[in-house]
Amino acid sequence: MKILMTGATGLVGTALVEALGREGHMVCRLLRAGSKKRDGAERGFDVEWNPDTGELGGAGVGPDAVVNLAGAPIADGRWTEERKKLLRSSRIDTTRALVKILAQMNARPRVLVSASACGIYGDRGDELLSEESKPGRDFLSELALEWEAEAVKAEALGIRVVLARFGIILAKDGGALPQMMKPFRVGLGGKLGNGQQWMSWVALGDVIGILRMAIESSSVRGAVNVVAPEPVRNVEFTKILARAIGRPAIFAAPAFALRLALGEMADALLGSQRVAPRKAEQNGYQFRYSQLEPALAEILREQ
Repeated sequence: MKILMTGATGLVGTALVEALGREGHMVCRLLRAGSKKRDGAERGFDVEWNPDTGELGGAGVGPDAVVNLAGAPIADGRWTEERKKLLRSSRIDTTRALVKILAQMNARPRVLVSASACGIYGDRGDELLSEESKPGRDFLSELALEWEAEAVKAEALGIRVVLARFGIILAKDGGALPQMMKPFRVGLGGKLGNGQQWMSWVALGDVIGILRMAIESSSVRGAVNVVAPEPVRNVEFTKILARAIGRPAIFAAPAFALRLALGEMADALLGSQRVAPRKAEQNGYQFRYSQLEPALAEILREQ
């Protein structure tokens, strides 16, 4: 299978390229002109594209599937107006450009798997959320809604569209976990706010498994929550992480202090999302990591 991929050099993209390459698939990493080329050590090869003009290198023509993982990191800085513009353009504009390129192809892919986020649901307290739940009304919810709306336009081209709504991805080499561990390493870890907010997490291995299912299974379409089946409250996550690395968890971060330090971005840490992977389970996906404690133990053992 020939697969085009945006965001292929990020945490999820790098792991997915490796997994698909091992299975013998040809992965084309879409890189903007001037971007740093890969050294060839990983599986796959680079194809230049220009989202502004719609130009795509010839090697990218005729894919069987497309995976869209492009997007600037949410937590890399305060959400200033300039930062919000970048978060929007790197997701919404890039996805719009990608779908336009697909529309110009004579031989179109069978499926587009496009990234989204569980942030689409907003702060929902103890409500159990499925793919059918209504979206929230905050910045992240609106961002994800517009992001998904651009990807869904590919359905009009006869392409099956899957919207992968990622939870908090836990991995040894990147994502949220290394950042979460820093205060614990120096004995300053603790719950965020009152600690009662739900955290919908997922191990990187299961992210890759669900994405592979989305690519390969024609029965998978629409929104898919990419989360483990057992979310935990922040206070429980904190205790389990502290035990896993042998550090105390006694220094709570008050909500007002987080908002003072992080501004609007603190809402992403204090918001509660209790998300269920209903669609993945209905399609027969078997989770490798369903419980947090053994998942963290194995991830940290790999370090």
